[in-house]
Amino acid sequence: MSNVYETCPVLENEQFLLRLVEENDVKDLVKVYSDKNALPFFNSDNCAGDNFYYPTEERMLEAIKYWLMEYSNKGFVRFTIVDKTKQEAVGTIELFHRISEDYYNNCGILRLDLRSDYENYEVIENILSVIIAPAYEMFDCSMIATKAPIYAIERIDALKNRGFEKSEEPLVGGHDGKQYYDYWMEEIA
Repeated sequence: MSNVYETCPVLENEQFLLRLVEENDVKDLVKVYSDKNALPFFNSDNCAGDNFYYPTEERMLEAIKYWLMEYSNKGFVRFTIVDKTKQEAVGTIELFHRISEDYYNNCGILRLDLRSDYENYEVIENILSVIIAPAYEMFDCSMIATKAPIYAIERIDALKNRGFEKSEEPLVGGHDGKQYYDYWMEEIA
């Protein structure tokens, strides 16, 4: 597989297509990031206080431009999740290779943001089936971690089904040393 920051792959299965976020995703993504029922599931750990609530197209476009800048700077990849049956964006996945002084060093960190009507076991399992296997090679890691708070029942069930296990280790923020919990891990055997 080529360098993800030179050529971002398009990944898909029967229901979902994952590709690099685009500015013209703004109308669909504002429905995700203005969804107050989805907000508690977003992972904003170590994001300098941003909670990912973007209630206007203008604010959503600012976020997309920032994500694209981070991609060009090789910081992270933000994939748009497209529901192929409806031809609309229903969420995003951020992925990056984390270098740190904590347990999550050289780990792929996955942030999954979905519109609340997609926050269910079948959808999450389906999306994870598209992204997890190629993520190891794309981000040169042997471990992937993602956050799932205790109330994220459907998400936790999907992660368990994929072989993820709850980690007791905190993710330590690079900016302020704050400790973040509720991470689930999968390692290549």
